[in-house]
Amino acid sequence: MSSTQTIERPDVSTNETTDDDTPKFFHYVKKNKIAESAVMGTHVVALCGEVFPVTKSAKPGSPVCPECKKVYDGLRKGD
Repeated sequence: MSSTQTIERPDVSTNETTDDDTPKFFHYVKKNKIAESAVMGTHVVALCGEVFPVTKSAKPGSPVCPECKKVYDGLRKGD
């Protein structure tokens, strides 16, 4: 059984940004879709269902979307 690799990526929708344009949360998305989105501008789907183009990468310690984390933690237990 193959597992899906995920990585935190930002959601930069206007309703989730702070005053300095930093995303409120970073989301988990499929790793193989990140570069394509960053280069081509295509949208990715996060584990929580949020859809957005990748425009920034998360730094260590960045806030993670609670819904994505819940789904991700549930997937890891099944491995």
